[in-house]
Amino acid sequence: MQKKFTQLENFGHSLRAPSYLIKTNIPEEISETFHLAKKIGLTVTARGAGRSYNDASLNGGGIALDMRGMNAITRWNKSTGEVTAQPGVTLEQLWQKVEPDGWWPPVVSGTMKTTLGGCLSTNIHGKNNFKMGPIGEHVLEFTSVLPTGAEVTCSPKKNADLFYAMISGLGMLGIFTSITLQMKRIHSGLMTVNAWPVQNLHGHITSLLDNAPNYDYIVGWMDAIAGGKTLGRGQIHGARYLHESEDQNPQETMKLEKQIVSSYMFGVFPKSMMHYFMSPFVNNTGWRVINTGKYAASLRKHIFRQSHGAFHFLLDYVPNWERASGRGGLIQYQSFVPKETAEAAWTEIIKLSHKNRLPSYLGVTKRHRPDKFLLTHAVDGFSLAMDFKVTDRNRATLSRMLQDFDRIVLAAGGRFYFAKNSETSAETARTFLGAEAIARFKQLKKRCDPHHLLESDLYRRIFG
Repeated sequence: MQKKFTQLENFGHSLRAPSYLIKTNIPEEISETFHLAKKIGLTVTARGAGRSYNDASLNGGGIALDMRGMNAITRWNKSTGEVTAQPGVTLEQLWQKVEPDGWWPPVVSGTMKTTLGGCLSTNIHGKNNFKMGPIGEHVLEFTSVLPTGAEVTCSPKKNADLFYAMISGLGMLGIFTSITLQMKRIHSGLMTVNAWPVQNLHGHITSLLDNAPNYDYIVGWMDAIAGGKTLGRGQIHGARYLHESEDQNPQETMKLEKQIVSSYMFGVFPKSMMHYFMSPFVNNTGWRVINTGKYAASLRKHIFRQSHGAFHFLLDYVPNWERASGRGGLIQYQSFVPKETAEAAWTEIIKLSHKNRLPSYLGVTKRHRPDKFLLTHAVDGFSLAMDFKVTDRNRATLSRMLQDFDRIVLAAGGRFYFAKNSETSAETARTFLGAEAIARFKQLKKRCDPHHLLESDLYRRIFG
């Protein structure tokens, strides 16, 4: 095992934690790490690609177990669409393996750089949550090493209590070693995308609700800086798969080169350098201009075809885009609110951000449905993700404002997602998860990890 002491960051570069980083390549090294941690009195957290916006993969003063070396796809059945992979496999590796054979991962995040272990630990959702649920609903089976040294195999029917708790369990019960997923059959490398504008928050929410049944995916962009009668304005994208007869040349459209997003602008300029040119515009004035222009460009309804890769992985269009926020980094605040209360709650949140002169520069909305995982963030309603730039000057005010957001969301019957928000308190978690869910999780924690070897900064913040 490779070991070094280093400082790790979250994806938004707004949180940092000095840790002992241990790189692992084989499952046996996981048990060795647990043994080492117990011997020297440290805790362990698994870390994949480090794409969480908060402290889910940070473990200040402890061990961060780098899982990226366990990145083999060990079995692929192109007839049934079943795939087995190690936890360090990224969504990028996964879709590039299955897509040429006519399959696609049933649930993906907005970036292809996330690892499967991280995806299961936080139970990621996509733009099709209202229809397909989170990624956990497509897991057929997984194996995991517990801090006790035991290895368990779980499925919806075998060790079901652990199945529904480890998926969404933040990596705090055990560490995944093998994951078997069911892929989704596709008949083209393209999707049909409809784009249309919405004039205000009421129209935004109504459009998501009414149109979701007509599409396989639906997502909204929100101009969270606009106020008054245009508060909540934006654009909706609804996408659907092409049927077998709709693509005249699927062998061509499903070629990998047709899916991969180019790393260059105009074939010449590296996109990885773009964040340097974006930085001067990451302020209230700059983003107001950008959002106004984007909304004006969205006023024309249009239909187009787009590759799966281009539609899903918007966060990968500009590598290192998050660094445009500067030294303080950025955080993302995401709330999940029932459909009956979403409009009122988000109106209050957006107005409060304007009052504090801390508007979100980017808002993204989705339609959701409930699921039965233990630490679920799902509701029968909607989510709104809001990006905020962090500076030394605004840090304290931003923290207080987000705590106010939490109170608004809780009063609306809402929930939170543990891969995003960085300010959620233990009291807030108890309120939306409920005493019964927390008690069940702690019972499983005691059973799987009696010496509390698995911890993270997030776990300590949420569970104390």
